[in-house]
Amino acid sequence: MKRRLFVTAIINALLMLSSYEAKAQTKQSADLPRYEVGVDFSSLSIRYGPTLPGLGGRFTYNLNKHVALEAAGYFFPGKCDTCPGEITGHITEGLFGVKMGKRFKKWGVFGKARPGFMSLSKGAVDFLPTGAGSVYPYRVDVHSLTNFALDLGGVLEFYPSKRIVLRFDGGDTIIHYARRTANYPFQDPNTGALTLAPFTIPGYTRQSIQFIGGVGFRF
Repeated sequence: MKRRLFVTAIINALLMLSSYEAKAQTKQSADLPRYEVGVDFSSLSIRYGPTLPGLGGRFTYNLNKHVALEAAGYFFPGKCDTCPGEITGHITEGLFGVKMGKRFKKWGVFGKARPGFMSLSKGAVDFLPTGAGSVYPYRVDVHSLTNFALDLGGVLEFYPSKRIVLRFDGGDTIIHYARRTANYPFQDPNTGALTLAPFTIPGYTRQSIQFIGGVGFRF
């Protein structure tokens, strides 16, 4: 009888403790503002190229204290017309994904996975025929190129107040260049004249280091 009462008391105590912890977690999630709007400064280190500074913004929807959905956009006004490959011109980046981690009273640490796109204003170079009678057999056409991008990394946040977030991101921005076919000049081995012929550029992937720092406002 005494043993049964002892076990019952322990079970009741555990249930009360679990209920208290659940209420505490619910209260913490309820106290957390759902929406965040941030202003960010970013740097993008292009492989075999320079580090480009950029500005952007972020919108975050907090599902709870551990998981959030995010949308972010960045613009890098600097250009690299001499970078190898096809990373040239101004860069526009759009990302949409998830942030997951642990949030404490004054700070939080998270991992992020945000797929999206990266558009290069001078990312593609094509050679087009000029037609009969022209001095040059072809002209150079430089235009924008949009690629799939994936932002993977970590996030460190500080909360000086309930409404303000200081945020620092670091990670790897993976850019996938899709396969494409374009005309390129070749020298005819028989006549020595330049002629245009289609050439297929295989798809490939490049990695770039991206850092982001900014301030957000929660409401």
